[in-house]
Amino acid sequence: MEIPPFTYPFTIGLLFIISFLLVVSVIWILSLSKIDKIRIIKKVPGRKSLQAVGETFMEALLHRKIFRKNPVLGYMHASLAFGWFLLIVAGHVEAAVHYKTLSFPFWKSIFFRYAEPLPPAGFEGKAFAAIMDFLLLLILSGVALAYYKRLNSRAFGMKKTTKLKVGDRIALTALWLIFPLRLAAESISAGLHGNGSFLTQPTGNLLAAALPLHFVEQPAWWAYSCALGAFFLAMPMSRYMHIPVEVLLIFLRKYGVRLKKQVNGYTRVQVFSCSRCGICLDSCQMSQANIRNTQSVYVLKQIRGRRLSDEQLFNCLLCGRCQKDCPVGLDLNDIRITQRIESTVEYNSTYDYLKNGPSPKTDVIYFAGCMTHLTPSIKKSMKQLLNLARINYWFMDEQKAPCCGRPLIQAGQYEAAKKLIANNRDKILQSEARILVVSCPICYKVFREDYDLPHIRVMHHSEYLLELVNQGLLPARRLSERVVYHDPCELGRGSSIYEQPRELLEQYVNLVKIKQEKADSPCCGGSLSNIKITMDERNQIRDQVLEEYQQYQPDTIVTACPLCKKTFTKGTDVVVRDLAEIVWESVSRQPKPTRIMIKKSKPEEILI
Repeated sequence: MEIPPFTYPFTIGLLFIISFLLVVSVIWILSLSKIDKIRIIKKVPGRKSLQAVGETFMEALLHRKIFRKNPVLGYMHASLAFGWFLLIVAGHVEAAVHYKTLSFPFWKSIFFRYAEPLPPAGFEGKAFAAIMDFLLLLILSGVALAYYKRLNSRAFGMKKTTKLKVGDRIALTALWLIFPLRLAAESISAGLHGNGSFLTQPTGNLLAAALPLHFVEQPAWWAYSCALGAFFLAMPMSRYMHIPVEVLLIFLRKYGVRLKKQVNGYTRVQVFSCSRCGICLDSCQMSQANIRNTQSVYVLKQIRGRRLSDEQLFNCLLCGRCQKDCPVGLDLNDIRITQRIESTVEYNSTYDYLKNGPSPKTDVIYFAGCMTHLTPSIKKSMKQLLNLARINYWFMDEQKAPCCGRPLIQAGQYEAAKKLIANNRDKILQSEARILVVSCPICYKVFREDYDLPHIRVMHHSEYLLELVNQGLLPARRLSERVVYHDPCELGRGSSIYEQPRELLEQYVNLVKIKQEKADSPCCGGSLSNIKITMDERNQIRDQVLEEYQQYQPDTIVTACPLCKKTFTKGTDVVVRDLAEIVWESVSRQPKPTRIMIKKSKPEEILI
């Protein structure tokens, strides 16, 4: 059989998208660092590739993370992605079995009901026809849900959805038409030739009673082929580019490629892997301040289109709530910071004034951080606790010490931050300390990720104080306070420290379990990462968080971040404390006197 002309739109579209993906993938990979390229070459033959295949199956096809968020939304995505994948695979297997070879023309597996008009023969033929109808029905159920989601996204647990641009509309329209048009084409062929199964054959019989099928068969297959071709041609200009690029992202991630502090091919892979599904929108607290155009999904869209403004780039708390909910697992905070570094004019300073003598030798370094110095009760409590536990420590930033450097990184001033980091690192290493304790989660994160501190444990004070209590170096005396604990963004979502603060607090207070905690904890609104937000907008975010916490009627709101404490204190009459203050208040209280009953000849009680 000659190649039918109606297959040309499909063939052109398929060749275009394959060529486009090969070209951009090569460009992106070639722009990676030499170390990343070596990683890829070394790990391609190993188990990492198998792991990547498994993750592709679970996330890109079955959409496991979306299932966890909302089962109906997960089914919608999986029925389209996994269903289409199975339809392609089963179609090729059906053709290979029918032709008894693997060297059949490719188009015949896609348009098999047209290429083989005879009724399916034997058990194999009827089984394959039924399987293909079932898979088509599965996909059509997903298409129907997608139609409904556009009309009522709240039914899928989504209060907000993203807007479509022109390329998205073309690709989406084509995608929504592909499978209904396939049903129509196969049903018409079934009505003419009797080669359908439980779905297409009855549909074809109904159409045969109403239409002259021999006149509409070719147009139906043309329409199906054109829908396929249009989808492939529109894909690079649409959100659906994420479908193939996400697979590349999964493999690169498994090979150990990570985002650097500069834009490269891996950055582009991450940006193009965003499906603009909108799942992250409901997580963003910026909308609580009526800021609705700076969310990560919109920033990635503007980065991709090279139309990003400073207002969108810098008007973000970098709290990580969107990143936690991203079904693709994009490093949204790092993407934004990298883009800030790329977009910012560097502040030039030598920081020569920082060189102020050698460091003392010590076992433990305590680094309070800038925000802790602005909340002095925290550093006072830490000093008293360290002295009580008789720790040999050096208070590194007690006098005229520099910032840790992370606020500069968040503002895009990476070169300036590197000078601070180099200065601090030298002083830390000179001290020969084994442990570096910090009170600020912002400092904790940068010391862990951007400083090279071999053989030094970097610990947040919640971790360190818990160790001191467990070692018996600090007593545990319970207070009667009813406490709500707030997980700071950089300590919780940013560094995965959730349990240690709770274990520490549970030894001293009555800790109340709340709904929005751990990875779901809200941002206080005071983040240093946002340099565009107004104070009124910050207060709107803060007040909604405090309103949630006050519903639990706590005696105290406890956090583990000086910035969170400072932010919350200004918005409520409820006492707000750092957990170090809670520990110090408890251990500094004198034990109550013991009542001992001594019997005498007269009925009398003496209190000793």
